[in-house]
Amino acid sequence: MPEAIPAIVLGGSGYVGGELLRLLASHPCIRPAAVVSRSRRREPVEAVFPNLLGAWPELRFTSLDELPDTLGDRCAIFSTAAHGASARLVDRALGICEERHCAASVVDVSADFRFRDADAYEGVYGLEHGAPDRMPMFRSLLPEHATTRKPRHVGHPGCFATGMLLASMPLMRPGLVDPGLMVSAVTGSTGAGRVPRPTTHHPTRHANMFAYKPLAHRHAPEVEGILRALTGRGVRLHFVPASGPFARGIYMVMHGRLLDGVDARQVRNAYADHYAKAPFVHLVDVPPRLKDVVGSNHAHLAIAVNRGALAVTVALDNLVKGAAGGAIQWMNVLHGLPETTGLTAPPPAWI
Repeated sequence: MPEAIPAIVLGGSGYVGGELLRLLASHPCIRPAAVVSRSRRREPVEAVFPNLLGAWPELRFTSLDELPDTLGDRCAIFSTAAHGASARLVDRALGICEERHCAASVVDVSADFRFRDADAYEGVYGLEHGAPDRMPMFRSLLPEHATTRKPRHVGHPGCFATGMLLASMPLMRPGLVDPGLMVSAVTGSTGAGRVPRPTTHHPTRHANMFAYKPLAHRHAPEVEGILRALTGRGVRLHFVPASGPFARGIYMVMHGRLLDGVDARQVRNAYADHYAKAPFVHLVDVPPRLKDVVGSNHAHLAIAVNRGALAVTVALDNLVKGAAGGAIQWMNVLHGLPETTGLTAPPPAWI
């Protein structure tokens, strides 16, 4: 077994941080050396996440100023901090690692490094970027769409974006579909984060469903930029997200119009070829079910074609494949490990 890679988890007291620590508990090569949280500093990790009882009994939340001296010559930095706060934390963590001559790889789950430059980020989020000089060091894409050249650091595309990219990339690269794509998706309440909000209040969410930010959600321009960078093709995403009455998972349908002459066989072959070596992406014959993937790093896709119209249905776990699991999958790649390392446990069947 290779020597353990120490990990620093930034903003680790939220849902994604807790999910990351849960998954790392069964990872043979990456071990958390520090979990940073200003609001929970010095509290035991298992006091904040009771489901992790016994997994990390000695681990306490800490500050960046208290990072251990035993990081060694390389480390993994995961940032699960909020949009707008993550960039500054990543910048500080990288600075500390540089001072200690520790080669660090970063996977940021926030939106702070999903854009090519600060102007693009600020235009969508309305925030001044916290580390604009670091942005050229990052690339934003999924492991399934990477080339043989590994990025230095990764801005993880995020939960909704993961579904949109999985559904659209096999069509966009060969140019099989009209570039105007319509996407509707329902997400669980964990997608809103751990801090309570009116839309995550249980009486509001239970047995209820409502759309929000229709055709104005900020993840659409993020995905458009990623697709343009990867394929050289422009795309227009018309995205309508909705809040669902469940805790975790994303169920998405992408609609499009095939170009003249493109048939169902070409479409199915495009998806099969594109994901032939993708261990976590599965083409299924019938529309997927959310409970088949929740708790896992797997995504299920189903394709329907009729009279030139296309519908791609996607089911994935927003906290795993869309966030913490996808981040670990990327970190495995960055450190030369099999991308499935620590991510092969099947999901529970009844939740």
